Amino acid sequence: MGELETEAEKSRAEIATQLRELADQLDTGGDVTLDLGGKQVTLNPTEPVTFKMEGESDWTEGDSEAKQSIEFEMVWRREAQTAEEGTLDVSDSQ
Repeated sequence: MGELETEAEKSRAEIATQLRELADQLDTGGDVTLDLGGKQVTLNPTEPVTFKMEGESDWTEGDSEAKQSIEFEMVWRREAQTAEEGTLDVSDSQ
């Protein structure tokens, strides 16, 4: 499985909590576990990590609202000789 994502409406406080939990996992230097749509994904970011942060606004003439977003992305490389070695470690959430 190459990509797994989830999308849900949450409060600002819920998002902050989730980001803090991710930050705490990154600080330990070990595996990072994410719960994505009922699946647990375990990753181990290796140094160096490229961190991308993007702010975006989209508005069209005649719209009464503008869509705005903040996107975060972390990218790193890991050794893999086969497709299986390069695949995400995914299991069902409990």
